[in-house]
Amino acid sequence: QVQLVESGGGLVQPGGSLRLSCTASGLTFNQYTVGWFRQAPGKEREFVAAIRWHGGSSYYADAVKGRFSITRDSAKNTVYLQMNSLKPEDTAGYYCAAGRVITSEVRNGRGYNYWGQGTQVTVSS
Repeated sequence: QVQLVESGGGLVQPGGSLRLSCTASGLTFNQYTVGWFRQAPGKEREFVAAIRWHGGSSYYADAVKGRFSITRDSAKNTVYLQMNSLKPEDTAGYYCAAGRVITSEVRNGRGYNYWGQGTQVTVSS
């Protein structure tokens, strides 16, 4: 059974940092693209970042470019999302997802077969 488990969320002040982790069991990330998405109350899910395991190509939403960084650790079968300079508008549930995703679908959520349960990030003073 495949499980993706996110961790690292919490409450942080504006300008602060958090690092989210996504660890897989029952699945080895090295065949997949792994993405992070977020959803705030009353809003649609939106793409945040993704990384292709082979080659390490990464993709970012314009809203987080330059502030967030996605990386992978093969030994730990884990993907990280380092979030710096956090803003109140970054407040959302953050979800990781994995799938064999074609380039045109990296940002739209299609093609991701596996999803985690999410971790809450709240940016507030």
